[in-house]
Amino acid sequence: MADQEDVIELAKRRGFFFGANGAYGGVAGFYTYGPNGAAVKDNLESAWRDRFTVRQGNMEIEAPTIMPEAVFEASGHLDGFDDMLVECPECGASHRADHLIEDNTDVEEAESIPIPEVEELIREHDLRCPSCDAPLSGEPVEEFNLMFETSIGPGTGQPGYMRPETAQGIFVEFPRLKEYARNRLPFGVTQIGPAYRNEISPRKGIVRVREFTQAELETFIDPEEDEPPLHEVEDVEVTLYPAGEQEDEDGEAYTTTVGEAVDEGVIGSDWVGYYLGVAQEWYQRVGVDMDRFRFRQHLPGELAHYAADCWDAESEVGGDWIEITGFAYRSDYDLSKHAEHSGESFTVFKQYDEPKTVERATVDPDMATLGPEFGGDAGAVADALGTLAERDPDAFDADEVEVEVDGETYAVDSDVANFSVEEVTENGEHVTPHVVEPSFGVDRIVYTLIEHAYRTDEVDGEARTYLALDPEMAATDAAVFPLVSNDDRLLDLADEVTADLRSAGLSVEYDDSGSIGRRYRRQDEVGTPFCVTVDRDGLEGDGPDTVTVRERDSARQVRVPVDGVADEIAALLDPEDDRAFEALAAAYEEIETGVETETA
Repeated sequence: MADQEDVIELAKRRGFFFGANGAYGGVAGFYTYGPNGAAVKDNLESAWRDRFTVRQGNMEIEAPTIMPEAVFEASGHLDGFDDMLVECPECGASHRADHLIEDNTDVEEAESIPIPEVEELIREHDLRCPSCDAPLSGEPVEEFNLMFETSIGPGTGQPGYMRPETAQGIFVEFPRLKEYARNRLPFGVTQIGPAYRNEISPRKGIVRVREFTQAELETFIDPEEDEPPLHEVEDVEVTLYPAGEQEDEDGEAYTTTVGEAVDEGVIGSDWVGYYLGVAQEWYQRVGVDMDRFRFRQHLPGELAHYAADCWDAESEVGGDWIEITGFAYRSDYDLSKHAEHSGESFTVFKQYDEPKTVERATVDPDMATLGPEFGGDAGAVADALGTLAERDPDAFDADEVEVEVDGETYAVDSDVANFSVEEVTENGEHVTPHVVEPSFGVDRIVYTLIEHAYRTDEVDGEARTYLALDPEMAATDAAVFPLVSNDDRLLDLADEVTADLRSAGLSVEYDDSGSIGRRYRRQDEVGTPFCVTVDRDGLEGDGPDTVTVRERDSARQVRVPVDGVADEIAALLDPEDDRAFEALAAAYEEIETGVETETA
C-alpha cells in the first residue's frame, strides 16, 4: 500500500496538485491542480459526462455558484448542514469532534452519534488537542454550519451563500427544466462544477477541502410508475457493507450481485440499486482498485435531512475508507420544499389514458365571517382549510375544525368552511416527482486514482516509481524523446512523430532534456502510457525508418515503423479497442528489458 506522504509528495513534485496561495502562506483547504492534475481531472470529468450524461440521455446544465439565502432556507441547509466542532481551551484551535473520536478510538462513523454521546466519548478516552496536546475533556461540542455566507449587491445587499452542493441549482430550475423534458417523466439533469464547504479541519490533501468539484445527476421519476432498467446491471457484482453489518460486532462487507441485493431488500430502492451497478462498472473503467472499494449504507443517525435511503461508494486510501460518491433516494423532499417556499409549481402534469370521474373534497369558506374574525390571516386560514380538505376530509365531520398557520392554531366552524365532496372529471393529475441522486466527489476520485495507481519496481536493476493509471485517465497519452539533442536528423524526425501523434488526437509531451533514463522516469511518475524514442539505429538500414515504443507498466520496448506509430498508439489507447501491447510486441521487433515489479 502506498504511503500517503509519498503520494502527496509525488503529486506536488510532478504537478498534480499542491496547496494554493503558497506565496502568501497558503490557506488550509484550498488546492491548485497543476498541469498533470488538471488534465487527469478533466479526463475523469469527460468520462463521467460520457457515462452519466451522454449514454444515459440526460440533460446538462451549469448553474450559478452563489444563490440567495431563500434557496437554502427552503432546502434545509440553513438549519441542518452542520458538523460537530470542539475548540481547544488552550490554543483556540478548532477540530471536528467526530474525526477526533474516529482517529483515536475504535468507534467508526462517529458523525452519526448524538452530541451528548460525543462529549462523553471525549471524556472517556481523554482526547487531547492535536495541535497543543491540551485536554478536551469537558469542552462543549457545538454544531457549526458549513456554508460560506456572502452578500449579493452593494452595501448590506441581499444575503446569499456559496452553494454547498450543485444539486440545488438543478432543483430550483425544475419548473423550466421540465419544459425542456416536454413534461415527461422520468428525465435526468446533470451538472459538474464547484461547491464550497467551510470545513472545520481540512486534511489529507484534496480528500477534505473547502472548495471542491462535484459531478451530480438528479433523476426525476414518477414513484408510482417509473422503474429503472435494472436488468442491465442485475448481474454486476458489488461489495456491500449494509447498516446491519456495521451494527453487528462481527459484521463485515460481502460480495453479491445488484439483482440479489435488491431482491433481498438489502438495497431498498430499485433506482439506487440500478445506479450502484452503473457506477460500479464506471469505477472499474476509470481505474479504481476494486479490491479497495465498497458500497456502505448510511446508518440511521447519519442520514442527510433529505434522504430516505443512502449508500456511499467508498475507496480505501492511506489506510482509511473515504466517501467518493453518495447515492441517495431524496423522495419529493426538495421539490416540495421549493414549491412551498417559492409559490411556484414544481409538479409535472401526468395525462390519463382516459378521463376519470373522481370524488374531490373542496371548501368554499365564508370570507365575510373569516375576515372579521381573523383579520389579515383570513386568506391563509382559507388556504389551510383547502389543504386540510385534500389531506383529511374526515376532519370536517366535527362541528369545528382546526388549522395551523405560521405556528398558530385557528378554530373554524364547519358551517363556515362550507365543506363538500363533488364528482369531477379529470384528464390527468399533477405529480411531484421523486428524485434519485448519485453525487460524485471528483477530487476524491482523482486522489483515489493516483494512490491506487502508485507502484514501485526495478527496471534494469534501478528502482523506479510509476503510476499505472488507466490510459483514459492519464494526463499525457505519449511522450516523444530524441535520443540526443545535437543531431538534426533525430530532432526533425522527433518533430514529425510528435506532429503525427497530435494529429491523431493524442496528448503528447516532447522532452529532449537529460538522459533517456531520467526522461523515462519522469513520464513513468506521471503515468504516461507510452514513450516514443527516436534514435540513430532507427534511421540506419535498408528498411523504413523506425522508432522505439516503450510501454509504461512493463517497460517493454518494441521497434515500430515511423509511418505506423501514430495509428498503433492510437489503437492501443482506444477504450473501445481491446488490443493489448502484446499484439504490438508480436508484430514487431522487441527489445529485451529486465523488470522486477512490486505493487505499492
